[in-house]
Amino acid sequence: MIGRISGILVEKHPPMVLVDAHGVGYEIDVPMSTFYQLPATGSQVTLFTHLVVREDAHQLFGFWTDGERRTFRQLLKIAGIGARTALAVLSGLSVQELSQAVASQDAGRLTKIPGIGKKTAERLLLELKDRFKAEAGAAVVSAGVLPGDDILNALLALGYNDREAQWAMGQLDANLSVADGIRQALKLLSKR
Repeated sequence: MIGRISGILVEKHPPMVLVDAHGVGYEIDVPMSTFYQLPATGSQVTLFTHLVVREDAHQLFGFWTDGERRTFRQLLKIAGIGARTALAVLSGLSVQELSQAVASQDAGRLTKIPGIGKKTAERLLLELKDRFKAEAGAAVVSAGVLPGDDILNALLALGYNDREAQWAMGQLDANLSVADGIRQALKLLSKR
């Protein structure tokens, strides 16, 4: 399994990028969320990767963050969702937006993604609900995520709707740690 690639970014042709790692050029398909984070061609780049081996092809998918790769892998576990569909989901929504859509069971956000119909969106929401709750319970800290994002995601994973979670976030001091922020937000919401 190829888990990470570091090298020189040679080409960018959405959704494919070409990374030269010690003389070997790897064609890697990336979601648009990753594509927008990439540096200019000729620059050093590191991508988390997932290799899909099929009878007729080996496909390498790359992600800017490990959180994107974990979400991609969660999507692949859902019956009827292939790598291309999972890539389309991550191109249409960030991991945080997908988590919020799942927490609020908002199928409308998913159906705006090309290739995702109403039935597929409902299946995604149903399958991801338990998986995202389990992940939120294990305090995963990912690079580039603000503490407020973790607090908001935790509240959404605990079953509060977007409106309630946003209200509680507005009441909190911006300098709180994630654990303290969650505790205070829960106290506020229990009194509401």
